[in-house]
Amino acid sequence: MAWRIDEAVIRGEVDNRTRGRVTGRLWLVGRAEPVVLDLAGDCRHDLAGRRLEFTNPRPKAADLEGFASVQRGSAGELTASRKVRVPDIPMDQIGEYYAARKPFPSHWGNALYLEWFSDSNGRVVLETVEYELMIVGDPTWELTLAEEEIQRLINACDAGDLTEKPQAEKEEAEPAAETGDECQPPPSELEAERAQARSDLLADRVQARLAREGEAADYAKILEEEIERLRRELGEPEPSPEQLARNAEWLEEMNRAAEDLLADPEAGNTPQYEHPLAQRAFEFAEALSLESEDQAWAPKGAGEEHPVVELEGCVLKAAVKLAGALNHREWPPPLGSCASIIVRLKRARIYLDDALRAMESCQEEKLIPAVHLGPILVEVIDLAHDADEIIAELRERLAPGQ
Repeated sequence: MAWRIDEAVIRGEVDNRTRGRVTGRLWLVGRAEPVVLDLAGDCRHDLAGRRLEFTNPRPKAADLEGFASVQRGSAGELTASRKVRVPDIPMDQIGEYYAARKPFPSHWGNALYLEWFSDSNGRVVLETVEYELMIVGDPTWELTLAEEEIQRLINACDAGDLTEKPQAEKEEAEPAAETGDECQPPPSELEAERAQARSDLLADRVQARLAREGEAADYAKILEEEIERLRRELGEPEPSPEQLARNAEWLEEMNRAAEDLLADPEAGNTPQYEHPLAQRAFEFAEALSLESEDQAWAPKGAGEEHPVVELEGCVLKAAVKLAGALNHREWPPPLGSCASIIVRLKRARIYLDDALRAMESCQEEKLIPAVHLGPILVEVIDLAHDADEIIAELRERLAPGQ
C-alpha cells in the first residue's frame, strides 16, 4: 500500500532545476522539521526544470509514524497538471447524490500529483486539487517528450528494484505454483509499467533507425542492437541462454505472422470487438480533424508545434492508445491483463492532458473560436474521465483480497 500524505502537508516545495535530480521539503502537521526529498529522476514536462511551491489551506493531523524524515529514492510521476473532476459540494454530501443516482455538481481542474519510491517507505503519493500552487522563477531547462519516455522507463525500473522482495523472501511469502501459470499472481501495475515503457522506447528507436536506413535496413539486426543498447543503458546483466532462445523464438513467430499476412491480407480482418470508449475517441479525432480543415484553424504546412496541429495529434494518439488498451479483448478482461490495460490507459491520459494544454494555447492565441473550443474541451475531458473510471475499476480488481 502507498503512503498517502496530502492531508498532513502544511506547505512544501519541489525543485527539478537540476537535470536528473528532484529535491524538496515538506512541512507536516506535528513535525518541527521538514521532510527532505532527494530523488533520482525528473518531473513531467510541466514541472521539469522548475521549482514549485505549494500550500495546503486546510492541513490535518495524520498517522505518519514511521515516515522517514529524509525521503531518498526514485521519482515516479511528478506533475501539477492532471485533469480531475472537482466536486462543487462538500464531500459529506456526495453520498446523498450517489444514493439518489444523480450526478453531483462539479468542475474540472488541475490536480497536483507527486509520486516517488522511497528507500525507507516504498511508494509515496501526494494527490490533491486543494493546494495553492506557484512556480518560482524561470525554468532552467525543458524536458522533451522523448526524454520523458526514457525517464519514465528508468524510473519504473528503479521503482521495481525498490519494491521487489529479495528472492528468499519471495519464496517464503509466495508458495510456488503447483499447476501452471494460472496459479501465479497477476502482473502488478508496476511490472506492467516497466514492460510497456521498455516496449514503447524500443519500438520508437527501431522505427527511427528503419526510417534513417531506408530500404537497406535489416530489421532483425536493428532490433537485436537496440535491445542490447537498452540493456546496457539500464545496467541489466547479460541475457541468459534461455532468454536468448526465447527472443529467437519470438522473432521467428513475428516473421511467420508477417509472411502469413502478406500471403493472405484478409486473414487479419476478422471482426473484432471495439470498446465504446475507443470507438468514441476515434470518431471524435476524425471529426476534429475534418472540422479543423473545414474551418482552416491551422495554416497549410503548419508544423507539429502549432497548437491546433498539436491538439489534433494528441487526440488521435490518445484514440490509438485507447484502442490498443480496450479493443479486441473480452470485457471485463482476465485478471492477468488488467495491469497492462491500466498502463496503456495511463498513456492515453497523458495525451489527453497534452491536448488540454494545447487547447489553452489555442484559446490564448485565439486560434479556435470559443463556440467550437467549448464542445471540444468537454469531449476531451469526458474521454479522460471515462478512462479514469476504467482505471479505477481495474485497480479495484487487482487490489488484494478482491
